[in-house]
Amino acid sequence: MAGTNGKQKTARDMILSLGVIVLVGLVIWLFIPHDDKEPELQRVDYRVELLTARRAAAYPVAAPEGLSKEWKPTSVRFRGDDFDAWHLGFHAPDGEYVTIEQSTQKPSTFVDEASQGAQKTGTTEEIGGRTWTRYEGGRYDALVLHDTDGTKGATTVVAGTGSFEQLTKMAAALKMERTSAQ
Repeated sequence: MAGTNGKQKTARDMILSLGVIVLVGLVIWLFIPHDDKEPELQRVDYRVELLTARRAAAYPVAAPEGLSKEWKPTSVRFRGDDFDAWHLGFHAPDGEYVTIEQSTQKPSTFVDEASQGAQKTGTTEEIGGRTWTRYEGGRYDALVLHDTDGTKGATTVVAGTGSFEQLTKMAAALKMERTSAQ
């Protein structure tokens, strides 16, 4: 009988140890913050970068005017050493993403990168007095404005996960300017 009592103590000790481990795990879980909602995207102020780009770029740089406050700018960059590449990204009112991309890079290469592989549909539309070409893709859809429409050697792409209605709204709001350096 002495052998049975020793096995019972071993089993009981293992169960107690397991209970202590579970209890410690529960306490740790309670004190570690676990927020399941997505972090809020921060609004960026792109005015300085826009002014810099408009002074440095070889083409009129595009930025929207007159969009509602629900359009939240979330990313901006200008790379003069990389084909005068301009990027301005927005979080649309319904949570979709819309970006403005401009560059003097070879148009076919640039459009493929900016639209993430979207394909030309052959459909064009007049937006703000300019002729934009529609592109459709798996991840992004896009509206493309080629340099023949007054952008002086640059291609402009309005792309994103937003609907064509949102892309059109963004394209219509674009004001293209170039500020000469003084």
